[in-house]
Order: sequence, then structure tokens, then C-alpha cells
Amino acid sequence: MVDETSEPEATKLTTTKRKWAAEGKFLTGKITRPETDRLPPGQHLVQNWPVLDLGQQPVISALQWRLDIRGEVENPLTFNWEKFQALPQSKLTTDIHCVTTWSRYDNEWTGVTTRELLDQVHPKADADAVMLTSYDGYTTNLLLSDFAAEDAMLVTHWQGEPLTAEHGGPMRLVVPHLYFWKSAKWLTRIEFTRQDRPGFWEKNGYHMRGDPWAEERYSED
Repeated sequence: MVDETSEPEATKLTTTKRKWAAEGKFLTGKITRPETDRLPPGQHLVQNWPVLDLGQQPVISALQWRLDIRGEVENPLTFNWEKFQALPQSKLTTDIHCVTTWSRYDNEWTGVTTRELLDQVHPKADADAVMLTSYDGYTTNLLLSDFAAEDAMLVTHWQGEPLTAEHGGPMRLVVPHLYFWKSAKWLTRIEFTRQDRPGFWEKNGYHMRGDPWAEERYSED
């Protein structure tokens, strides 16, 4: 007879999640906001999806693609496309907000949540931030609490279609509650670090965090 009152055996994954919950970790960011608070100050709505990059758009095939996870983690990993696609897949619909003042509502994403990735690599206790590196050499930084927001994803599809190269395909990060320069395209490396270090735009006058509702556009904001 099965004892229906007994709990399933604890695994390292469930133990880690319970520890995070007990410590109040990774609870920043919101999937939904009140309609009156949906559009950040200084933003305007667009129906298209503008393309912004550093002037080059690398073309990476599924056979070439790799994602390295390194730094302050217990389980460093390298994903090829097949291994990445084998991770649990999720769908979320979120808004996005660019520092150049446009916002786009109701984007449907398919991919792997950053929290699923955290379950795979297990950040060490002293990990406080991540540095993201793209195939075109672009870098940007995030606090670990922002990277682990419940609606942050490593996405491969937008509106049901594979992500195009101009928008960061085959895979990019999407962190909806921050300005979109933080959502690195063509992502190839995630380094977990003890301290928050500036990336490309952060070294060139942009804000270290980039909260649209606080208008954290530039370093002096």
C-alpha cells in the first residue's frame, strides 16, 4: 500500500529550491504588472520589433552552437544544441522594453527558464552576479537575483517561430523586467562571479542594472 501522506524523497534539486525559498533568494522581477504600471516612464509602444546590435550579426548553425557555463558554480557545463533542447522547455508571454524608448507588449517566448539552468549548474554561495558573453563579442552583466527572475528565459522561439539571426538566434537571453540591452543576443557563455562587473555598454555610460520603471538608463541615473 502506498502511503499518500508521505513526501517524495528529497533530491539535490528540490533541496536547493527549498534552500533558495527559505533564504528569499531569486525573488526579484515580476511576470505581470497592473495595466496602469505596464508601460515604464519615457517609453512608447511599437508593433514591430526593432533590430539593434553592434553592427554585425553572427550566423551560428545548430551544429556550431555551444553554451559554456563557468565560474562560481558547483557543476560547470557546456551545452551543445541537442543537449540544450533536451532540457525542460517552457512558454511565457512577456513585454519587453528597450533603453532607446520603445516597448513591445505580449511577446510569446519558448525556451529554457534561467531557474532551470540554475538547477543544472548550482551556483555557489558566494556567486552574486553573472557576466554574459555573445558570439559577436558583446558582454553585459546582471545581478544573480535579476538573472534568476521567474520570467527570465534562454529563448529559442518568438511568437511560435524559431528566433531569427537578427534577433539573436539560435538562442538569446530575455530578462523582461530590465532594459533589453541586458538580454544578450547570440549567447555563448555565462560566467557566475562573486562581484558585479560592467559589460560593454556599462563601460560606456549605461547603468549597471537597467530598471525601466526607475529609468536606470545611464550611469548617472
